[in-house]
Amino acid sequence: MTMGVTLVAETGSGVPPLAGFTVGVTAARRAEELGALLERRGAVVVHAPALRIVPLPDDAELAAATRSLIQNPPDLVIATTGIGFRGWVEAADGWGLGEDLLDALRPATVLCRGPKARGAVRAAGLVDAWSPASESSAEVLEHLLDAGVDGKRIAVQLHGEPLPDLVEALECAGADVVTVPVYRWVPPDDIGPVDRLTDAVIAGSVDALTFTSAPAAASLLARAAERGLRDELVAALRGPVLAVCVGPVTAAPLQELDIPNVQPRRSRLGAMVRRLEAEAPNRTRGYPAAGHWLELRGHAALVDGELRALPPAGMALLRALTRRPGRVVGRAELLRALPGGGDDEHAVETAIARLRAALGAPKLVQTVVKRGYRLALDPVSGPAPLGGQCVSGDYRRP
Repeated sequence: MTMGVTLVAETGSGVPPLAGFTVGVTAARRAEELGALLERRGAVVVHAPALRIVPLPDDAELAAATRSLIQNPPDLVIATTGIGFRGWVEAADGWGLGEDLLDALRPATVLCRGPKARGAVRAAGLVDAWSPASESSAEVLEHLLDAGVDGKRIAVQLHGEPLPDLVEALECAGADVVTVPVYRWVPPDDIGPVDRLTDAVIAGSVDALTFTSAPAAASLLARAAERGLRDELVAALRGPVLAVCVGPVTAAPLQELDIPNVQPRRSRLGAMVRRLEAEAPNRTRGYPAAGHWLELRGHAALVDGELRALPPAGMALLRALTRRPGRVVGRAELLRALPGGGDDEHAVETAIARLRAALGAPKLVQTVVKRGYRLALDPVSGPAPLGGQCVSGDYRRP
């Protein structure tokens, strides 16, 4: 779990775009790279790999596919991942079949799903013919179907999942498809981080959850089902927690459950993080109060552009107050909002005092004698919305 972010405002250009937000990372591969991209933009990152990759250098199925392709070389090769293609060649070398495999693949037309696969193909001494701009298997399939594959023998290097849609579509179009399972996804050795991340998502203490592979999304949901929590997890992902996927293939397990998600135009980690950056403003609320501008983020608040880290109790109270901006919220209701509950209303007074100190602007929260507390909404902003709800865009910075 990575929690190393200092909530301090940047000078000049304002606070980092993801500061104040907690982002869950389910990736096993390239997780450090993704975490670093998020942390550089100010996010607190919770890492819980939902799967781990197991190479298959001694797998009988991989060996059989390799020998089949050596004996009857393919017309087309689809390389889906760099790590997978390299692992295939290395496994063949271990069996003494490395050169035979490359000789069988050399005359074939090699299609690469993305730049890492293309780099691995070229490193093996092969020549790649084409790669899709989207880096998606769907565009590879469309390209092949447009060109015609009837009677073609096609080797498809898998990347941890079966790719049934691609394989079945090619076979229906008349191709002879040989799948090459180079590695498999299996549950992590330690399931504890996954369970803790799931609990945090359900509790609302994670603002966004990132997925870089369909198996990771499916595994997270399956583990939640084992614990009897799948409905709660789905509800959280349909509601306050934003699901961010690297591409449409990754999003498929979520879409099957009608879980909304956002994706970049290109299936790249950097593009995914930039898409999250673009969505972050939609996850904030802003209020003119007590002569200040208050903005709520996931686990922090901005006061006049300065980021203020808030304790969980303070954040819970502030959210309760901003649900009805400008209106009085009674102590009993605020007590129910506090983490852990309890029956001592003095706990509310203590938490309010700490909240005021953390905000650095005590007048933002006004005491209403014998009634409770209210967010000191500036009267120039007009009356609070009917129903007491404030969503992003109801109040604008002057």
